[in-house]
Amino acid sequence: MDRMPKIVLTADRTLLSDYNRHIFLGFAACAPKFLPGWLYTKIFCPPVEEDGYQVKYGHCGQRKIEAALLNDGFDEQDIALVPPHNLSQAIDKETKVLGVTTHDPLGLGPASTTFSDLTNKETYTSYYFRTLMANPAIKKHRLKIIAGGSGAWQLTDERIMAKFGIDSVVVGEGEITAVQLIRKALNGESLPSIIEGEVVPLDQIPLVRKPTINGIIEITRGCGRGCKFCNPTMLNFRSQPVERILEEARLNLNAGTDGVIFHGEDFLRYKTKGFVPNEKEVMLLFTETKKLTDRIQISHFAHASAAANPSLIKSISELMNTGSKECPFMSGQCGIETGSVRMVERHMKGKVRPFKPEEWPEMILQSHGLLRDNHWVPCDTMIMGLPGETAEDVRQSIDLVRNLSEYKSFIIPLFFIPIGSLKKDRFFRTKDMLPEHWELLAACIRHSLKWAYVLVRENRSTKEMKLWKNIAIKGIIRIMNRRLGPYLKMMEEGINPMTNR
Repeated sequence: MDRMPKIVLTADRTLLSDYNRHIFLGFAACAPKFLPGWLYTKIFCPPVEEDGYQVKYGHCGQRKIEAALLNDGFDEQDIALVPPHNLSQAIDKETKVLGVTTHDPLGLGPASTTFSDLTNKETYTSYYFRTLMANPAIKKHRLKIIAGGSGAWQLTDERIMAKFGIDSVVVGEGEITAVQLIRKALNGESLPSIIEGEVVPLDQIPLVRKPTINGIIEITRGCGRGCKFCNPTMLNFRSQPVERILEEARLNLNAGTDGVIFHGEDFLRYKTKGFVPNEKEVMLLFTETKKLTDRIQISHFAHASAAANPSLIKSISELMNTGSKECPFMSGQCGIETGSVRMVERHMKGKVRPFKPEEWPEMILQSHGLLRDNHWVPCDTMIMGLPGETAEDVRQSIDLVRNLSEYKSFIIPLFFIPIGSLKKDRFFRTKDMLPEHWELLAACIRHSLKWAYVLVRENRSTKEMKLWKNIAIKGIIRIMNRRLGPYLKMMEEGINPMTNR
């Protein structure tokens, strides 16, 4: 780079990591700060590889903004994607705009609120965001700061914006709106404090120009299921043409990634108009991509989609040879959220389609059986404190978790947070927990620790997980089991272990 950039894009260090090539280790960023910084970063969150003072592999959302800027006429030398610790090398008097990508800046996400409230400790996400915004290079040059990303909703308070020196917050998609704001900032125009990002038409979502962390490729955007506790911007569901996905795959592989990750809220619904997966289109995507790489991972999928087309799961597993040494299992995040039919009916009718709400618990069990038979390991979420939830609703969730005990999976308990059409409700907190909530929490933790240890033991040493890291993670799981044991016993009796009541 011959000159200093006008625009610097950055994020806190929990977002600029390859998580030792296991993306679900990224969940550890939502944990309270309980490990020494050096150990946490070594095992869970090592820094991404660098190219000079810039990152070699960027956060997928940042790469999309970078590409949108380049498509809008900016020169490549005008833009730099920089990790926090290198900001002093990238920012000088020529730099006018800092774009900050966020995921969980205040530790208010579902996983973060759960564990920070239970332990009364700050999360890594909050700590590292706070550290980023206090960077001396930012303070020295008085940049225009524009924040966006999936965690931008946490910053939509002018007092919080003032605290961190943020000039504008983009909530929603940014390839159109953020680019317009950056233009305004460079021209010295005033910026709106908070703005909704314009929904980007499919043909205007740019292809990334540089590689992403772990080869992540956005294959779909939006969801369309319309759960009340989700962001409304998820309603507009779009699928990228396979040719564009393959182009991004080639770019990443040529840059040195050893595989790709298909990202979407439910990759099984790729090119699907309704709620039953389009097996022909999904398999075409996998088959064509596999010609480029044998390593294909996925980020999210829905149990309803899996159960609606069991043959698709089997076909993907056969193609990827899951259960082999090369591909021990497929894994993705998916939501159970509740075992209560009443809560499904009230808050998430769309999540169960094409099934009926009353079929939800049985369908979840059927999906897990299907996934187990095909060597898939779902990373499930379970929400506690949905508005209107009763003790009986929670009891049904406990029963479902216990019925899932034989299925290799993780179940992550999450406190309800007020977003989407439920944003006028309040955060669920520890003080709101019923005895049944404590039982549910214990059931989820025991289930996840059991299967975490099994998975780490079964995958002793791989290219992605060196032996010493495998041993370290097993040691952490043992310590957690030992230290949590007495508390879990109390929780299983419906007792708050912090108050003994």
